[in-house]
Amino acid sequence: MAKRATKRRAWTAGDVRQLRELTRRHMPIARMARALRRTESATRQKLYGLGLSLRRKKASRSGARRRGR
Repeated sequence: MAKRATKRRAWTAGDVRQLRELTRRHMPIARMARALRRTESATRQKLYGLGLSLRRKKASRSGARRRGR
């Protein structure tokens, strides 16, 4: 059986905007990919290329000091 031809879609400005919004909401990568109709690996690559991270930032310790702890 012959392989299917790979169709690559360019990322539009709207796709990137939606990806940034989904990242802000801390949505899992599988749901992001489904919402964007892309593969998980394509979504991860774009996140990496944009310098975005799926990890949440740790709370700063300065906030604890301000509260008197």
